[in-house]
Amino acid sequence: MEESFRVIISGGGTGGHIFPAVSIANAIKEQYPDAEILFVGAEGRMEMQRVPAAGYNIIGLPVAGFDRKHLFRNIGVLAKLLRSQIKARKIVKSFKPDVAVGVGGYASGPTLKVAGMMGIPTLIQEQNSYAGVTNKLLAKQAAKICVAYEGMERFFDKDKIILTGNPVRQGLLNHTISREEAIRSFHLDPDKKTILIVGGSLGARTINNCVMQGLEKIKDSGVQFIWQTGKIYIDEARATVAQAGELPMLYTTDFISDMATAYSAADLVISRAGAGSISEFCLLAKPVILVPSPNVAEDHQTKNALALVNKDAALYVKDAEAGEKLLDTAIVTVRQPGKLKNLSTNIAKLALKDSATVIATEVCKLAAQYKKEHGR
Repeated sequence: MEESFRVIISGGGTGGHIFPAVSIANAIKEQYPDAEILFVGAEGRMEMQRVPAAGYNIIGLPVAGFDRKHLFRNIGVLAKLLRSQIKARKIVKSFKPDVAVGVGGYASGPTLKVAGMMGIPTLIQEQNSYAGVTNKLLAKQAAKICVAYEGMERFFDKDKIILTGNPVRQGLLNHTISREEAIRSFHLDPDKKTILIVGGSLGARTINNCVMQGLEKIKDSGVQFIWQTGKIYIDEARATVAQAGELPMLYTTDFISDMATAYSAADLVISRAGAGSISEFCLLAKPVILVPSPNVAEDHQTKNALALVNKDAALYVKDAEAGEKLLDTAIVTVRQPGKLKNLSTNIAKLALKDSATVIATEVCKLAAQYKKEHGR
């Protein structure tokens, strides 16, 4: 009979955590189709919609992240954390997992802490070049720690570390659409250089402001743009574009579900420096200008960006300087074939392939060992 495992996967809050988590779940199912997988996320966050859409069950915890700017607000956060730990304990006792996986974000904290206290093996996945607070706390009891960057022994026990890279969305690497077809699908001209602008699934205020304030520059650039604004900013973006008149070189949308096509269309990408996005750029060998978000813990996006910039594998514009530099840098760069080729070659060298499969294999090893030791 095919062996079956019970796996809890916990974490979330942004697409950057959810997409890798779903990729790991899919890879586990490929290896063990009878595996039972339960996600645990944060109530009210996007994983509560995205995970069921991917075909998996999810339970939400009333957990929230700490407010580093307004410390007095954390009284309520601590109360939610306590309630989350109580609920997590009930979930773990009821589901009886053979292993628990944490993909980062505050939602994974209560679940993996409780699982570890109950003797269940845990594996954490650290996406960034600078470890997050939750993962640093969970690392002490973790059996394995999967990382995407070298040098992570400064945060974790080196004997637990496995360099796996970050899982990316399935389908990105297997697409067959040509650049020309991809560009036409956005109603743009295949003969023009194309810049893809993405600010993550929720959008990025600074990047969007650069576009809205630079519409005349875009109109006169001779370059065309695919602009994903994020759902928070789409109404403002569309209103601003409408005021500017005809802009056939600018395709504006709140969310791109088919990122494989968008990447195929792009000669250059402008993006935040989230770990998941960077892994996609590496695997697809995409030239990119990174604009790290200043609103993340430990400024980890800047550290992610510099890990590439130091190897001449990406360009970097500070958030505070984006208004004056970003569009000009992008328009100049996309017209330099040699520069684009150099960036593409160097970023491809940093790619780690089959990350989801490698992580899933480690997860299943831990589950098999636990079942054997407990006669399950």
